[in-house]
Amino acid sequence: MPFLDRNGDVFVLYLGTQGETDSENRFHPDFIDEVHAKLDEVEAHSGPKALVTTSTGKFFSNGLDTDWLFGNFDQMHGYLDRVHTLFTRLLTFPAATVAAVNGHAFGAGAMLATSHDFRVMRADRGFYCLPEINLNMPFTVGMSALITNRLGNQNAVASMTTGRRWGAADALAAGIVDAVADEDAVLSTAVARAAELVGTQGQNLAGIKRAIHADALAGLAVKTDESNLAFAQG
Repeated sequence: MPFLDRNGDVFVLYLGTQGETDSENRFHPDFIDEVHAKLDEVEAHSGPKALVTTSTGKFFSNGLDTDWLFGNFDQMHGYLDRVHTLFTRLLTFPAATVAAVNGHAFGAGAMLATSHDFRVMRADRGFYCLPEINLNMPFTVGMSALITNRLGNQNAVASMTTGRRWGAADALAAGIVDAVADEDAVLSTAVARAAELVGTQGQNLAGIKRAIHADALAGLAVKTDESNLAFAQG
């Protein structure tokens, strides 16, 4: 389960269980609840603060928990709406947020990184990828709005319609991430970036973010149902 650490005024949210290095950090419902609980802890802290999200091992996050989803298909719409709440929470978080992308960020895991204010990606290993086209899976209205709003239209096309695997150098050139760093410097680089912004925390920052991300937030607020999510046939 996710856990919190702290580096001065910067809170570090680890997506995986402490001590584990091989978790894919998929979005099981319990995982989603625990991330929200940790974000509650950070938000409740008074005084200067910022947030860095990272993990350990090979994966930042591999996104949706497809084993759980296909075993509970009758709960799919509610589950996807719950996934959306993570993106919305981070887009409007009342403190600066930086994703330290230490490994693969796939699907909803890539979207989670995209929901942060800034991203630092490991230079030598790991991909940012939206593989849904290759899995014959659709994007929700909210996911499409998030990706287009944050990546820009052409990067969204390149990512969503081809399943392209973006390495760090290409992701930086395209503006998908803001910085790259060697393996042992990804977290420290993200923490340093976040530390510069601890004084910006507060509801004014949250309001500014809501205005910037209005289109993405409107899409994420659309409830998932059969009219806007239909698995492709054939």
